Amino acid sequence: MPLSLTFRSVLFASAVLSGTSLLSCVGQAATGTAATVPQPRVPTPRGHTAPHPHAPSAHHASIPAPPAPVRAQGQETITVQANPVADHAGGGLIRPQTQAQAVSVVGQDFIARQAPSATAYDLVALLPGATVATSDPLGLSPQVNISVRGLNGDAIGYVLEGMPLNDIAYYSGYPSQFADSENYESIALAQGAAQLESPVLNAAGGLMSLRFRTPAEKAGGMVNISYGSYNTNRQFMRLDSGEIGSSGVRGFVSYSHSAADNWRGPGRDKRQHVDFKLLKTWGHNNSAALVGTWNQAIDSYYPQPTKAGWQQDGLHGANNLAKNYDRNNDAQGTDYWRLYRQPERTLYMGAPVELHLGHGITWRTTPYAQGAYGNVPGGSSLPTSGLWNGNQPLTETLTLPGTQDGVATVRADYTQRSYRSGFTTGVEWQHGANTLMAGYWYDYSDDSEYQSFTSVGENGTAAGIWGGSGKTSVTLADGSILRATNNHTLSQTNALYVGDTLSLLHNRLVLSGGFKEVMLTRNGTNAMPGTPYHANTNYAVPLPRLSIKYQITPRHQVFFNTTTNFRTPAETALYAAYDPTSGELTAQSNTKVKNEYSIAEELGYRYADDRIIGSLTLFNYNFTNRQIETVGQINGSYVSSTFNAGGQTSRGVDVELGLRPWHHFSPYLSGEYLHATVDNDLLSGADLLPTRGKRAIRSPTLQAAAGLTYDDGHVFSVFTVKYTGRQYATFMNDERIPNFVTANMAVGYRFSDAVFLHRPELRMNFINITNQHYLSGVANPTLNAHDTTGRRGTTIAGSDPTYYIGGGFAALFTASTGF
Repeated sequence: MPLSLTFRSVLFASAVLSGTSLLSCVGQAATGTAATVPQPRVPTPRGHTAPHPHAPSAHHASIPAPPAPVRAQGQETITVQANPVADHAGGGLIRPQTQAQAVSVVGQDFIARQAPSATAYDLVALLPGATVATSDPLGLSPQVNISVRGLNGDAIGYVLEGMPLNDIAYYSGYPSQFADSENYESIALAQGAAQLESPVLNAAGGLMSLRFRTPAEKAGGMVNISYGSYNTNRQFMRLDSGEIGSSGVRGFVSYSHSAADNWRGPGRDKRQHVDFKLLKTWGHNNSAALVGTWNQAIDSYYPQPTKAGWQQDGLHGANNLAKNYDRNNDAQGTDYWRLYRQPERTLYMGAPVELHLGHGITWRTTPYAQGAYGNVPGGSSLPTSGLWNGNQPLTETLTLPGTQDGVATVRADYTQRSYRSGFTTGVEWQHGANTLMAGYWYDYSDDSEYQSFTSVGENGTAAGIWGGSGKTSVTLADGSILRATNNHTLSQTNALYVGDTLSLLHNRLVLSGGFKEVMLTRNGTNAMPGTPYHANTNYAVPLPRLSIKYQITPRHQVFFNTTTNFRTPAETALYAAYDPTSGELTAQSNTKVKNEYSIAEELGYRYADDRIIGSLTLFNYNFTNRQIETVGQINGSYVSSTFNAGGQTSRGVDVELGLRPWHHFSPYLSGEYLHATVDNDLLSGADLLPTRGKRAIRSPTLQAAAGLTYDDGHVFSVFTVKYTGRQYATFMNDERIPNFVTANMAVGYRFSDAVFLHRPELRMNFINITNQHYLSGVANPTLNAHDTTGRRGTTIAGSDPTYYIGGGFAALFTASTGF
């Protein structure tokens, strides 16, 4: 949340006594990084104005130690003149930046005006390069995706308070699990690359850094209640302990409950969530924290149609699941919505620590532990005889309810259970004009995935929604569970990095270089008969980088960087799979799949004064062994997988501009031009598809966004609009979705304090106010949608891509207050 006036007062007093400029302090407090203007020639103290246990060391300037403070003679009075709108440019959508790379930050002042159910994806949707594909308007559905500069969500790293959040098997992010929006201090999107010390394996598409609010210094809290379209109800409460005794320890814990009907088709989503943070600060910006987030949800599925299905049925018909169970319909009851309810449970915990050890040495470490379990089920049909266990036929005949003509309707459960733990640690030494850094990241993960089946009763009920239980799953005569897949993967990551930052010309010129070596080992087993039992891989990837930043004047800044990034294939590439109804091979194992590797460059310009903040960034990417995520159906379950799409070149420009409040108005503009092409023909069977020079999938040529915020302290309103250009869904460019425009609006009123209530507020959020019906993104890309003649003269059959249907209009009323 924005820094309080009291905190700014302390900041100003500290600046006066130590010789630091007020502008420098306010800039650091507003952005969480160094100020946008160069430091004055008088030496100033180095460090955070607002302690943050895991702030990246790359964001610090190399500044000499300050002179000793002068003791005041007699009584001294300090007049405080803080800038109350220091972090409100563009309505909270833009902040001054000093990193030698493109970074956009969404602040709490923007977040607090959005629908409280909004996810991290929704909150960054207006930033340059970000394309968000949604399935519902309120942010509860896990069927959501983001791409940045045309790079998919599984190519983006997600970090909360220094700990990684990506799925350990597929690298995807699930923003509805991350945190409640009320607890975000900021969300930073680095569009080009992750920082050197970031604990991620897949960040060719950039890094999303999530930061919790700092616990309040005084005991109190916040409560809000929301009601809206589709029988939506949401309740949220947060309690702040304030400082506990004189220990310097303070914390908060929050709980929320959300529920909403599907906006199209039958179904209802339910979510419970807990966030917490305990913080201890002492000395010169030393800090230790314990942070965590727990999430449990049961979500309903939104079918993803083909282009032909969308044109025929739109929001209705076969593009929705069936409300009632009918074993005799064309789908034999497999389209019943209750067979697709997706339960999941996650827990993330981390303990970031930052210690300033003197002599310019700072040590940071973040140990973490995580656990997750989920089921992605789907309706399917299973014959009661002639079954296969891997590639081995089964002679027994099953007895299942509702069997007709030897076939029963079942729920196919695809479950994933994962555990993860690790730590990051790094030392930074500031010596003269140099800041040296070195660190290590270790990560251990244990991931089990298997598919089993649950029988369906005459009324469509299937027991054990979490799946995988021996009590509810279909079993064989010997008591074992009938499975279609059964994989177990142990992974270990070791990453070492070193870097150096050299500050010259009174910190106006900053040169940085770094090197990171990532070593990943996977030891997997496949328990299905007929498949290779062991699936082991080892990777070692060198990742050098270089950057230059020059502060031309206090208002003008330029930067250049070149970085390298990589992404290992998803776990599913390691394992073969067989169809239990026929014994046919449905997936071929491959332990030799190559890593995606990219070299990226950015050249940027920034401007910042007391009224305008803006940036312009040119970027270029060159990929080899491009990894593309798609979604395959395995016996009724929808499972993520990847394939190698060869080389790709992406070039473009991002622009971002925001205005600090002027007569209470704060406009914001962003845009991107992207030219992304495939570099080579792609192998399909024994032939090559003529894809060289075609446009890359999920890569709109043009995007633009605008926002206008009005806030006089009591009355506030926000209007935003986003244009997204057309996107290709196939590598042959023979199918695409058209461009679309969406708009959102919020209006509200904050009351003055009353009794024990602090700033009570009433707010209305309107999402997709024009009720656009549109395809919001590509869910399952394919090589070609129509039959195509390959380079070698054979006919390569087409396969239909599938798409996300964007959420319709929704309104949400929220009443909230602090206390």
